[in-house]
Parts: sequence; structure tokens; C-alpha cells
Amino acid sequence: MDINKCQQQNRVAPHLKINCVMKKTILHVSKYYYPYLGGIETLAKSLAESMVNYHNVVVCFATDGKDQVDEINGVTVYRVKVQFSLLSQDVAFGYYEKLKSLMTEYEPEYVHVHCPNPFVYPLVAKIMRADTKLVLHWHSDILSKGISYLFVKPFESHILRKATRIIATSPNYIHPSSPIFAYREKISIVQNGMVPSDFDLKEDDEQKIASIKAKYDNKPLVLFIGRHIHYKGIDWLIEIAQMVKGDCKFIIAGQGPLTEKLKSKNHSSKVEFTGMLPADELRCYTHAADIFAFTSNTKAEAFGIALAEAMYCGCVPVVFHLEGSGVNWVSIKDETGLEVPLGNLQAYAEAIDRLLSDGELRAKLSLAARQRASSIFTESKAVEMMESVYQEL
Repeated sequence: MDINKCQQQNRVAPHLKINCVMKKTILHVSKYYYPYLGGIETLAKSLAESMVNYHNVVVCFATDGKDQVDEINGVTVYRVKVQFSLLSQDVAFGYYEKLKSLMTEYEPEYVHVHCPNPFVYPLVAKIMRADTKLVLHWHSDILSKGISYLFVKPFESHILRKATRIIATSPNYIHPSSPIFAYREKISIVQNGMVPSDFDLKEDDEQKIASIKAKYDNKPLVLFIGRHIHYKGIDWLIEIAQMVKGDCKFIIAGQGPLTEKLKSKNHSSKVEFTGMLPADELRCYTHAADIFAFTSNTKAEAFGIALAEAMYCGCVPVVFHLEGSGVNWVSIKDETGLEVPLGNLQAYAEAIDRLLSDGELRAKLSLAARQRASSIFTESKAVEMMESVYQEL
């Protein structure tokens, strides 16, 4: 950014003076941004707020039907009005001009695109200056390979070729089934990070945890946390609960479009739906639980931040093997949790029974799970890794 533009911006936003004079700019291109809550959006916010050695600006789709500029914790966020959605993809007629104006105004050294977001791929590729470095944060492949993907694929391939660096959230995702595999020479691994302070025990938590356990007659607790959508495998979990022989309680937290259908499918007194839990309750439920039922059953679950959070709390996970997903890198088979073949519900039930009956094994896996999450999957570690990528660039 030249001196005139710095001075102009400082008059508008004096608190950004040091940023624009001294720091290189990263333009984050995210589908949505806080206060919208989603896995990608939470990570985008974490990076934009934590990478303080850079001047961070965000552009995203608006969720309230109007163009808007916000200042959130020192990060300027530009939201672009959406005209309609097509095949789960927002379309904003003003996006091209807004992106073009931001490229001119900020002259970012880096553009950090959170993928998948195919609408923006051709726009970013067309507008970017030749000396701007393009970072693609590959949260997930587009898994629907229907007719719509035939239209998207050329733009996806072009943006991958144009990328300076591609960020994969686990080594497992660099897999022949993923389009990033062909560009593996320019991939860096930066794991997702959970926020430890959200799950560290607070004052009076021990009493709340004891109350939760007492509510369920102090039976072992098997916990699920997540959106109630198809790939989370909650329908499988309801079947698994009926196969488990041990005396335990299954707690299904969260909600989503499938909640009512799932409730109607459940006929077991072993299973209870809690709905969305406030942050304090969620933390206590996770510490109270003995086993974390992570039943995601497609590669749409690319990483599993809820899995890392449960591990941080010492809650032992049971997962399916998902080829090409980071899930089986977050939790290591027979080291931090148990893993069974995809779709084998009987084996999953037997894994739960094994943990219920073997306290020594459960304690061993619990300790290893917490150590792995604490050392690798924290927000600070993820930011440290991302900053090292930018330093290399």
C-alpha cells in the first residue's frame, strides 16, 4: 500500500495506522464470517484475529440481504449482498466489483481463499495482480460430482493451478480422490485448532459435571455433538445404541434439519436428545462423558474439530475409518481412540462395549487423546503453523 493510500485509510480508521504502514495485507475470502457460526467461518475468524503480524481484511457473502462493512475485533469485514442461491452456492451480482475495489484499495500481498467456494474462483483469478500470492485453504473437496460439478471443475482446476500455496488440514487429505493431490508439491499441512479456554474447567464445573452424571444415574455416558445432518451418521448411532450390551446412556447434543426425523426413529430409552447446549453446559457434558461417538460416515467430514475438542477433554473417541479424511489422523487408531470399518455398526457397538468394560484401556486412551489434542490441535498451534507458511512465502 503506498503512502497516500495509507494516509487516506488512517484518516478513516486511525487505529489501523501501524497495520497499513508496517504490515503486509492478507485479504481473506470466506463464504461467510462471524457472527455466522460454522467450522470454516470459525477458523477464518481465528486466523484473521490471531495473525497480528499482518493487516487482515475479510470479504464474504452477507447473510442478512444487504451490503455491509463491519469492524470485528480489529478486522474489517466486507459483506456482499446475495441475490439468490443455486445448488447450495450463493450468487452475488456485486461481488466482482467489491472484490475489484478491495484489490485496488488494499493492494494485498496475499489472498487467502477458504475453500470450497466455487463462485469466487473465477473472480479471484481474474482480478488478482500477478505479484499477489494466492493461498487456498482446502477445508474440503466438493463431494457432489453431478452435472453441477462438471461446470465448476474447470474453475476449480484453474484456481488450483494459479495457487501459490495450498493448505490441507491433514496429511490424510492429500489423497488420490482429492483434486489437490495433483498439486501436492505446493501443499502445506496446517491442522485446524480448537480453543482450549473454551474447554478448560472453570469454577464450579466439577459440581456441574457431578450433577450431569447424577442425572443419568451415574451410568457411563456416550456423547455425540454436532449438526444433525446426513453425513454425521446419527441414524447409525441410534441403531448402534440398541446393539450395545453395556448399561450406559447415549447423549445426542446439537440440532439440525434432521432432528425431528431422528427423534422419531429412536425408540430406545438409552438415547436422549438434549438440543443445542450453551457453551458452559457443552464443556461440562464433554468432561462428564466417557466415550465420544463420532459417527461421521463420509469424507464430507474432512477433519472433525468437535473430535479434537472431545479428545482435549479426555473423552475417548470411537470413529469409522474414512479413506482420505483427516478424522483418522486426528484420532489415531488404538492410540487415542478406537476405529472400526466404515458402515460396520456391530463393530462400532462392540468397540463401545469394549471401552465400557475395560476401564484401564479407557484411561490409557483418554490420557493419550488429551495429550495429542493439547500438543497439536489448539488454536495457537494452528496459527503458529500458518504464520510459518506465510513466512516461507
